[in-house]
Amino acid sequence: MAMAERARIFSGVKPTGHLTLGNYLGAMRRWVEEDQHRADALFCVVDLHALTVEHEPARVRRLTRQAATLLLAAGLDPARCTLFVQSQVDEHLRLSYLMECTASDGEMRRMIQYKEKAAREQARGGSVRLSLLTYPALMAADVLAYGTHEVPVGEDQAQHLELTRDLAGRFNERYGATFVMPKVTHPAVAARVMDLQEPTSKMGKSHAKTAGIVYLLDEPEVVRKKVMRAVTDTASDVVYERGERPGVANLLDVLAACTGGEPARLAEGYASYGALKRDVADAVVELLRPARERHAELAADPMYVDGVLREGAERARALARPRVDAAYRAVGLLDV
Repeated sequence: MAMAERARIFSGVKPTGHLTLGNYLGAMRRWVEEDQHRADALFCVVDLHALTVEHEPARVRRLTRQAATLLLAAGLDPARCTLFVQSQVDEHLRLSYLMECTASDGEMRRMIQYKEKAAREQARGGSVRLSLLTYPALMAADVLAYGTHEVPVGEDQAQHLELTRDLAGRFNERYGATFVMPKVTHPAVAARVMDLQEPTSKMGKSHAKTAGIVYLLDEPEVVRKKVMRAVTDTASDVVYERGERPGVANLLDVLAACTGGEPARLAEGYASYGALKRDVADAVVELLRPARERHAELAADPMYVDGVLREGAERARALARPRVDAAYRAVGLLDV
């Protein structure tokens, strides 16, 4: 990347469930407060990825719109960044096939998420969709189509981004310099918010059990109830020890992310779990209040949201098409 060139960032959110506090603290807030201001940033609702498992079409459509609306409510500014829906930009699927032709079967089957999700699907008697195996090729296409320099993601996606880098390098070596080599970036605090009831598991939006998940659109009293019922441990003192006491550590991580403090230092100010939980609940409610209020306004104006997504798709298409066309030419396909 030339010194004068502005960094390009791509990141996305999958509409497989309602967005959570983990999504906000781990990714969305950084997109809003930092990434859209310092870079040429593209943010995408990756709805095609939601089709890799059993799904209800109407629910995917509803959650796609809700996710886009929440991203705007959280503070993404269409004048500063590009917000769009993946399936509305054909270049993602066009490039995905070339990535499948670049990747190996073994690489795909080594992906930890594939192994875990396939095992869960088989355990409940379901069939594993081929798209679940090839999903990383589409993810690579999402990133590489735009000449992305940085991909801010959670730790659970690091393996997929390493594969993206491998595929970009392999393609460039075989067919000529076509793709930028992206790097992965992680937020410094609360990169991975854990489930309040199962603090060794990530707070995931598609989990079946929801008691430990704070959703962005939860009412304040619901947020307070979930936080106050959070699992801690049998000890009575408040100490930040992620390995030995994950429940308390998770609460301190959340409080630190909400208030700008440092988890271990915050722990010194509490003599009981009750006081800690009350402060965490207050902090989370206040953190989410502006986005909840703005979401209600935007949800009442769907034509505005549609317009933002339409313009975003047009911009994304114009950015992606030249590089994807070049990739098609590079592998030997005829120009349209």
